[in-house]
Amino acid sequence: MKKLILSLAIVASAFVFGQKEDVNAKLQNANKAAMDAYNAKNYAGAAPKFMEVYDLLKASGQDDKTYMYYAGLSYALANNSDSAIKIYNDLINSGYTGVQTTYTAKDNKTGQVATYDKSTWELLKKTSSKDYSDFKTEQTKSVEADLYETLTSLLLNANKNDEALALIEKGLVKFPNSTKLKEAQGTALYASGKTDQFMANLKEQLSKNPNDATNWYNLGVLQSKEAATVNDAIESFNKAIALKPDFANAYQNLVYTTIGDDTKAVEEINALRKTKPDDATKLIEARKARFEKALPYAEGWYKAMPENIDAVSTLKEMYMMTKNQAKAAEMKAKEAELQAKSK
Repeated sequence: MKKLILSLAIVASAFVFGQKEDVNAKLQNANKAAMDAYNAKNYAGAAPKFMEVYDLLKASGQDDKTYMYYAGLSYALANNSDSAIKIYNDLINSGYTGVQTTYTAKDNKTGQVATYDKSTWELLKKTSSKDYSDFKTEQTKSVEADLYETLTSLLLNANKNDEALALIEKGLVKFPNSTKLKEAQGTALYASGKTDQFMANLKEQLSKNPNDATNWYNLGVLQSKEAATVNDAIESFNKAIALKPDFANAYQNLVYTTIGDDTKAVEEINALRKTKPDDATKLIEARKARFEKALPYAEGWYKAMPENIDAVSTLKEMYMMTKNQAKAAEMKAKEAELQAKSK
């Protein structure tokens, strides 16, 4: 989440022109309190003060939603999701983009450049050409895409997945190339149980960026859940590892996907041992072959996470299954060491 970078965003004209002295004092005090709190990373204290500035300006006829935006961002940074979500929704629904125009001119007598409200700037430009020069306007960048992206994150963190999906669809109409919204769409689809749409979303993203290890991993997870696409899952996990050699979760899933349902395999072997020993032997050899194939993945998992007891225990069992007693003993000792540390 982007942090708010505050400069002197409140120009003198916003507080002085047309303001009564007591109102102007309240504005200045509220603004100072907001900025002081923000700079001290007291976001919970900054947010209501920014809203106070907004409300005071609005009451005087200046509906400047910049301060509402600052409040929403501060609430988000303070982990006050409900307040942040409400403000971000209000901003988006109001059409706020954050684009503002600043008007500057140079005082020829002093040589200083000052900022003015639009009416004053236009008046000076028409009537004071000798006293003022270098009349310029500058527009700030739009924050509309950031509004959609931040609100999406807030909604997902609050487990409001359906609301997030509706917002993402709306946002993608405006910002069809937003990588963050596309990624969030996949997260929301998966969290909502819409796995088919999630898979389609992943494939679309990978067609545009085939070097995204996380998306290959996520695709592999989905593919591994169906027997018909297990080989596709193994291919996807391998692509993730090729892009990110220390991708521990990808190695772990490769181990389990390659071995398959080992409990079921053992049950089938035991059921055939007495009545059909030849068939049982074939299943035993097939099981051993699966373990041998999965062994390099288990070693990769352990290399990526040498202090992970699950990685160590799995590798120990793999070495035992493949008759590598020395390595099995090494992993058994490592397992005991980690168990002792956890007590």
